[in-house]
Formats: sequence, structure tokens, C-alpha cells
Amino acid sequence: MNSNPWLTSILFVFCFLFFLTLRQVRERLKKQVAEMKEKFPGFTPGLAILQVGNRDDSNLYINMKLKAAAEVLKCIASLNGDPAVHGFIVQLPLDSDKPINTEKITNAVAPEKDVDGLSSINAGKLSRGDLGDCFIPCTPKGCMELIRQTGIQVTGKRAVVVGRSKIVGAPMHDLLLWNHATVTTCHSKTSTLAEEVAKADILVVAAGKAEMVKGEWIKPGAIVIDCGINHVPDSTKASGKRVVGDVAYATAKEKASYITPVPGGVGPMTVAMLMQSTVESAQRFLEKFQPGKWNIQYNQLTLKMPVPSDIEISRSCIPKPIDQVAKEIGLLPDEIELYGQTKAKVHLSALKRLKNQPDGKYVVVTGITPTPLGEGKSTTTIGLVQALGAHLHQNVFACVRQPSQGPTFGIKGGAAGGGYSQIVPMEEFNLHLTGDIHAITAANNLVAAAVDTRIFHELTQSDQALYNRLVPSVNGVRKFSEIQIRRLQKLGISKTDPAALTKEEVNLFVRLDIDPATITWQRVLDTNDRFLRRITIGQSPTEKGFSRTAQFDITVSSEIMAVLALSDGLDDMKKRLGRMVVASSKRGEPVTTDDLGVTGALAVLMKDAVKPNLMQTLEGTPVFVHAGPFANIAHGNSSVLADKIALKLVGKEGFVVTEAGFGADIGMEKFFNIKCRYSDLRPNVVVLVATVRALKMHGGGPAVTAGIPLPKEYTEENLQLLAKGCSNLSKQIQNARLFGVPVVVAVNAFKTDTKAELALVVQLAKEAGAFDAVECTHWAEGGKGAVALAQAVQRASQTPSNFRFLYNVELPVIDKIRIIAQQIYGASDIELLPEAQEKVAVYTKQGFGNLPICMAKTHLSLSHDPEQKGAPTGFILPIRDIRASVGAGFLYPLVGTMSTMPGLPTRPSFYDIDLDTVSGEVNGLF
Repeated sequence: MNSNPWLTSILFVFCFLFFLTLRQVRERLKKQVAEMKEKFPGFTPGLAILQVGNRDDSNLYINMKLKAAAEVLKCIASLNGDPAVHGFIVQLPLDSDKPINTEKITNAVAPEKDVDGLSSINAGKLSRGDLGDCFIPCTPKGCMELIRQTGIQVTGKRAVVVGRSKIVGAPMHDLLLWNHATVTTCHSKTSTLAEEVAKADILVVAAGKAEMVKGEWIKPGAIVIDCGINHVPDSTKASGKRVVGDVAYATAKEKASYITPVPGGVGPMTVAMLMQSTVESAQRFLEKFQPGKWNIQYNQLTLKMPVPSDIEISRSCIPKPIDQVAKEIGLLPDEIELYGQTKAKVHLSALKRLKNQPDGKYVVVTGITPTPLGEGKSTTTIGLVQALGAHLHQNVFACVRQPSQGPTFGIKGGAAGGGYSQIVPMEEFNLHLTGDIHAITAANNLVAAAVDTRIFHELTQSDQALYNRLVPSVNGVRKFSEIQIRRLQKLGISKTDPAALTKEEVNLFVRLDIDPATITWQRVLDTNDRFLRRITIGQSPTEKGFSRTAQFDITVSSEIMAVLALSDGLDDMKKRLGRMVVASSKRGEPVTTDDLGVTGALAVLMKDAVKPNLMQTLEGTPVFVHAGPFANIAHGNSSVLADKIALKLVGKEGFVVTEAGFGADIGMEKFFNIKCRYSDLRPNVVVLVATVRALKMHGGGPAVTAGIPLPKEYTEENLQLLAKGCSNLSKQIQNARLFGVPVVVAVNAFKTDTKAELALVVQLAKEAGAFDAVECTHWAEGGKGAVALAQAVQRASQTPSNFRFLYNVELPVIDKIRIIAQQIYGASDIELLPEAQEKVAVYTKQGFGNLPICMAKTHLSLSHDPEQKGAPTGFILPIRDIRASVGAGFLYPLVGTMSTMPGLPTRPSFYDIDLDTVSGEVNGLF
């Protein structure tokens, strides 16, 4: 009991000040958080605490999961990149069975989130006096707050700090020093400790030794801050011990003017300072970053005239590290998987995290019916996003298809855009990328092998022999696999014991009974090889004469590619893979990949391919490159997943620009009727790309052939020819407007175009119903040359979009085909050849008649005849066959004669491609 009434009063005042200080801090923080929420609704300062061990249950988790420091560092990297976390602390000590370098762990914390102030960067700033540009460890910060609340000026006072730890002692010394005290640091080995303590006007003790500082050492009237927490034996306590500080409180309080109790003194103030630092971190975050607005670094282009080759331009740009791009657009470190410095895969967990974010504006780029040279849809897509991002400072994403190796080594070249509007590095973009197409090739050919192998074994084995091999005995136990259980359920068999099946049920289970004449599944490879268009398989003597005619398609025409493009997640992709129909049984029933038992294996082969690939444009805007289905066979659009993730990342005011393959009659129609139908995404704007060159061709100009100089009709002004050809532009504008979406025409200008020609196209486009039409020079000027187009797209996106599908999927197959032929192509009617009529009956009977339609026709004309230019009408559209991509979810009628395996030209582009074995550079690519 204190016998000095005056000292008792002082101690009471200090306790009162202590609680007042805590309340003031809490009220201040509450007010600051309220102000942030008022300014940015939904925003909350976020604090994370990373604990390693310390509890029995935590240690159990560590023993099972922790891989030493690697797991901790991975967790820290994730928190560093999480915009919802503004501060986090690593709970020390690190309690693990395996040694962990504490300094390495604390230094891994981003300095701007190190609210505990333990990183070397924050400690260094504190030691040199940069108090306004660092985080101060919470205990010393709380001690200073308590000292200030006494009203005693620190300036000029003699201060002694007992303890030299990085957590309290060392930073406390620095903090007092830069608040103009004269500071001495002591520790347990200081020989004159009592003498030094006796000089202190301000004494802070953090030595970690119970009651080491005696009361008689203390200078009368000193301020004493006790940071110690120690356990000493006490038989009067239920636990057998009590908590004491580093100062002998009972005697010290007789001499100190102010002293903190233990427990209940510095501890609560430390917590309060942690909260204060977290709020300060959140305030700094809001000052630097506007929620919903990317803090992105754009690359400045150095334009040259004449415009150099695409590869030269690509190599003149130094791309940002792809993890920097990911951070700029709001992806977390554990949401990306790096493939070198310039490309990465994005995990689907990002979509789950962002599911409550509003979508941005959705723009699809399409075109008029092109020449064989192409009219620059990809270039326009990239130029537009560079304009929206680098020049108009909008959040914007491009979503494009991955190019096939076939055209890259054939004649078409790459699909990275061109000139100063391209994706970089173009070699990475056009060659392999991250191996998605190879995964599709492997998966597709696994199915093909399974089909022929199953036919062979069913023809050469009895029911019981097949059953014994399909459901083998392992250690005396026979068990159905999960996929076999699904087949039994499909057959209406509810049994799960392999021994319980009757002979009839065994027969149904083991016999797919595939009719070889109905096999629609072909082998694929990603190379143009015309000699594989028709082959004979099964010629080896080991196949016992079971040969048949088959073929190879190019990989990007595979149904698995279409499945990848239309899936909205891993589970959805697996289900679609299992629904793929490979043939019909002799009973006329569809045989699926699930029946073959291959679904799980396909999902394993495709588990990485389902993640979108992240790259960037020349000007540093982000690009998703994912999936590449052919537009004339499949639906010709990049993946649903890439679009969905991008729409969440750009936010409500941002833009996602995706590209639909070939002309609007093919890629755009399929984008609306198939991709939008399955994704539930609704577009805001159509950008229709047109060129004077292509319109002159549609007006009756001579043939345009790759590798041959353009005739004079295309290099000299000819307004009459151009005006006539604008019939194709008018029809494609009309096609887009059928879906209720505003159309902006991008007139891709070439150096041979005259001002009068460009002005005429703009005029006729507006007269045909375009919301706007804009001349573009993005090939030569990058984003700068597409600013007017970007502004037109912004304006168009603000207008109502009354999107609607062209047809109801419940209509009969023939009616859906006829609607597309008449309303999109301009045909008077359709004609189904006998094989097509038979397929309509088969697919309708099998339950596939309500699938959308994916027309497979030439891209060089609105009709089926590539020689018919302009906007032909009155023709009959011939349908020679119909096939089903049930897993992808569409029927595809074959219009006219088409091949799913392109051939190499006389002089393929690979003649010019070579590798410099010294530098490692690819030469001759585009």
C-alpha cells in the first residue's frame, strides 16, 4: 500500500491518462475509418496476422503443411499483393519444428504494409529520422504516446532505454533520439546499470527479465514505461504463477511520477498503435490508389516512318515484367503462374475472388467480308485498347485467340496485330505460348485412340473377358471406378457390386457397340498437312484386319478447343469433356467420351490449359490470350473465362475488347448466338473493321492474292468502285444491328487510300445505320491513331444496348439454319443434301436438336461461293452435312466444300524462319 498521498494521486492521474489516451486513439481511428468509408463506400482498412505455430492446433497444422520458410514466404507474397490488406504483421517468435530465418521473413513483408515496423527498410528510415515516411514498431510508438500524454516535454530530457531488441529497445532509442531526448541504451550486461537508470528522466525498460530494475535505482519523479511480460511462481494463484514486468513495481511506484502497470499497461496501447498504423496505411493507399482505377505504367512508343517490320517493332519494345502487369491490374501474386518474364497463366481463383465486382463494358471487334490478306481486326483490337488505356487512361483489357502453329508456318503469318498495334513479344505469342494447343492435341488424340482400341477389344473378346479387364480384381477386391458408376446409372443399373451384375447387364456395360461408319471423332495435329486429309488406319498385322478410313484435322478445329473456349470453369469444362459424342452405337445411341471412360484423363491433360494466358501490348496494356477455335468450323472466339475475368478486373467503368474471327456474318454471329448465350455476357458495342481495299474488291475489283502486288484499282482513287463495294459494309452493319447493339465502324486506313475515299466510307457507313464511323491510323501510330475510335466506342457504350438473340434454340434445326442463311447471309432459302437431312433426323432423335447452330462456311463471301462478292441475294445455300459438337454445345452444318486440314502453299513461311544459335533470337518471323 502506498503511504504517500501525493504519489498515489499522481499514479491515479497516470492511470486516468492511460485510459483517456486509449479512448482518444479509438475515437480518432473510428472517425478516420468513417471518413474513408464515406468517401469510398465499401472500403475497410484490412489487417492480416501471419502466425507460425504458438498453439498446439497451429503446430499440428505446421507439421502437416509447412515446408519451412517457403510456405511462409508464399503467404507473405500473397498478402503483399492483396489490395484489401493494408497492413499485416508476422507473429513472433516463429514457432516451427523446422528452423526459419526470422529476418528473411520480416524483410519479405512489403514496407508499405509493415505496420509492425520490423523490416530493415522501415528500421533504416527510423534510424535516420524519416519518421513521416516509415512505420514505427507498435510498442515503442505506444510508449511515446503515453509519454506525450503526461504533458512532459521530451525535448532535452535524459532518457534511458534498457534493452536492445529490434522490436522494442533499438527502435525506442531512435524514436526518443529524434524527439530530441538525450538517449542512453543499456542492457543486462551493462556494468553500471543502476547508475545509468538513476540519471533517467524517462525510463523505458524492455529487457525481458523479471523485476530486474529496482525501485531504489529510479530517479524521483521519473516517467517509467515497463514493457516487460514475465511469469514468476505464485502459489496464491490458481495457475501457480503471476505476471510481472521488468521493473519492481511495488518499490518503483514510490519514486516514479508516472509508471505503467503490468499487466494492462503497454500491451493495450501496443494493440491500439497497431490499429492506428493500419489506418494510416489504408489512408496512404487511398492517397496513391483510386479504388477501381489501375495504377498502370504505359510504354511510350517511338514512331518511325516508314513503319518498320512487325518483328523489328516488337523487339524495339522492352516489355514490362509480366508480374508487374499482373500487379498493376489487381491480380494477386498467388493468382498468377509465371511462364518466363513475359507471359503468365491466371488462376481461376481470381474470378471467384472478384465475383461480386461489377462488370465493365463489353466490346466485340468484327469486320466486313475480308480479302485473303485480312483487313486488320487484330490490329484494330490492339490499337483500340492502347488508345483507351495509354491515351484515355481507362481500365481496358484485350481478349484474343491464340494463333495456330499451322498458319504461322504456312502463309497467313501471326495474329499478334501489326505495326505499332501488336501484342509483345510476338515470337512468344505466335510460337507455343504456354502449350495449350499441345494439351488439346494430346487430349484429342487420347480420345481417338480410345475409340479404335475399344472397337478392337470388343471385336476380339468375350463379354466376361472384357468385364474382367474393365473391372479387374485388385488384392482380391473388384470395384467400379467413379466413371463406371456413371455409365451404369446411364444404363439404368443401380448396382454398385461388380459381382451382382447379371449376364445381360454385363453385356450392356462392356459393349459400347460403336458403329464405325458413324465415328465423327478425328485425330488432330497443329500443322498444315494436306496429305492427312484422308488416311487408312489399322494396317498393322497386330490389328487383325480391322482397318478403316479416317482423317486428321488441324488442332484448333477440335471440339476440345471449342470446349475450352466456352467453359466457364474447371468443373464445367470437365462436364463438357464428358458429354462429347464420338460416334453412335449400332442401336443409334450416342457414344460419349464418358462412356469410353476417358473424361478424368482429359480433365487432367487440360487442367492448366483452362487458365487464361496474360500478356501485354506494345504500350503496356494487358491482354488475355486464350483458346483459338477456327471461325469457319467452330465459333471463332476467344474464351469465356478470359472475358469474364477481364470484365471483373477492369471494373464498372472499364472496357474489355474481344475479337470475333473473320467477317461479321461468321465470327460475330457466332459470338452473339453461341458465346453470349452460354456466358450470359451482353455486349455494349460492335466495332466493325473495314478497308478501302476490301470494299473495292466487293465493288468488282480484280482478285486480291497474297504475295502478288495489288492491281492499280486498289492503289489509285476510284470512288465509283468503292461506293458499289460498300454494299458489303451496309449488310454487315445491318447484321450487327439485328442483335440490337450499336455499331462503330473503324475504317482502317492504308497509305494508298485517298481522303475522298476514306470520307466516302465514313459517310456511307453512317447512312447505313452505324452509330459512328472513324478513320483509324493505329498501324502506323499505335494507340494515338485510334483515339477517335476509342472516343466513339465510349460514346456508343453509353447508349442503350437492346441485345437479343437471332433465334430461339427450341426451334427445329432446319428453321434455325434457315434464319441464319436468310437474315445474315441474304439467301432466299436453304437446301439440305441427303446426308444433312439424315443427320437432322439423327441428332433430333438423340436429343441434340435444341443446340445452337455454328455454320461452317467460307469467310470470303456472304454466300457459300467465295467468288460472290458484295452483298449477294436470292441464292440457295447448300448444306452438305451436319455434325455435332455436343460437349461444346452446338451443331455445325457444313456449307459447300471445306477442309478441316489446311495445306501448305508452294512457298510456306517457314522458308524464312531461322534461329540465331548465338543470340537465341528467332529470325524471319513476320
